[in-house]
Amino acid sequence: MGLKIITSQEKKIVLKNFFSLSTLQGINYLLPVVVLPYLIRVIGPEKFGLIAFAQAFVQYFMILTDYGFSLSATKKISLCQQDKKNIAQIFSSVMTVKMALATVSFFILLAIIRFVPRFRHDWLVYILSFGAVVGNTLFPVWFYQGKEKMAYIATINIIGGVLYAASVFLLVRGPEDYLYVPFLNSLFFLITGVTGLYIAFNKFGVSFIFQTYEDIQKELKAGWSIFISIVAINTYTTTRTFAVGLLTNNVLTGYYSIAERIANVIQTFPLDSLSQALYPRINKIFKKDRRRAMKLMRRIQKSTMLSYLAMLPLVFWAAPLLVNIFCGKDYHQVVIIFRILLFPVFFIGSNAFRVQFLLVCARTDLYSKLHIGAALAGLPLIFFCIHEFSYFGAAFATTIIEAGVIISTFQLIRKYVLPPPDLH
Repeated sequence: MGLKIITSQEKKIVLKNFFSLSTLQGINYLLPVVVLPYLIRVIGPEKFGLIAFAQAFVQYFMILTDYGFSLSATKKISLCQQDKKNIAQIFSSVMTVKMALATVSFFILLAIIRFVPRFRHDWLVYILSFGAVVGNTLFPVWFYQGKEKMAYIATINIIGGVLYAASVFLLVRGPEDYLYVPFLNSLFFLITGVTGLYIAFNKFGVSFIFQTYEDIQKELKAGWSIFISIVAINTYTTTRTFAVGLLTNNVLTGYYSIAERIANVIQTFPLDSLSQALYPRINKIFKKDRRRAMKLMRRIQKSTMLSYLAMLPLVFWAAPLLVNIFCGKDYHQVVIIFRILLFPVFFIGSNAFRVQFLLVCARTDLYSKLHIGAALAGLPLIFFCIHEFSYFGAAFATTIIEAGVIISTFQLIRKYVLPPPDLH
């Protein structure tokens, strides 16, 4: 009898969390479909581009404060779900580090605003945008993922998202109201962050323990490799919008940001939900049976690739309609960028679970090398392409980088991780 890849109970848990996260992502992506056209019409592409640039900038601080805990702490929590003392230790260490990093981030922001004219001119936009970093720091998403209780994440974010959208329609009435956008976005993050903490303490009985320097150092060491990898990943992802903003202007940044946001909807929904729901479960399966975990990863990755292969040609054809829905009118420039970005969307979707499996196998060294290599090659490529081809160059560079990542990942898995499982 062949080996059963996933049991009924495991499938039930994964599907429950998948549908919770998919509901969350569905609402999160439906709201921009409603809000984005309204903002573009009301505040215009120039102010929208400024806000997109500010959000791309503060994203670096989110990366710093996350420090890879979304993966390293999630894995730890998933492997000690019934050990309350250990969970409290992990929770306290992670939150202490994250709050310390958020404080450092704020002072870095103040220094940049003070000494860099480009940021000093619109300083209030960046200060208001930074509230999202604080809220993201407070919200222990990694804890709920590790506990496989994603429904709480979905509920909190759906309520906050609806309130955010309603507030935008109520308060943003003209270009002069553009500051409400980063303010309301940060307020949404802060409310969801505080609520997430409250539920963790009161519903799950998590306690906070003041940490020693050794405990903090241990947590920093545990997340270091993943942190470096995430920094590398964002060097060639978040940097695209940031680089377009540096080398062009707010209007062109707005065009590129719109195209990238639409592409991100196609790329991450519902892929991110499935990835986050599966990650803690596949870690447990791998701990008991490596071959079964490998077989499960391969089956899911193949299904995901075929799904994107069937869907993306239709999306390519419907690009003008989708841009019209998001923007309120047909921006030809946005349609072209969006169509180019569909190629890296396919590469990412066809490689997501294979990359994740490097972490499941505890090969954070390979995970880091993969993305550091992509960053070292990708960052100069992004700036070169934008310099030569303006905002279209960011899309060209992304396609080349992601093609290289999928080829490299396949070779790493085949050579270093596990031999091919017996499929008979």
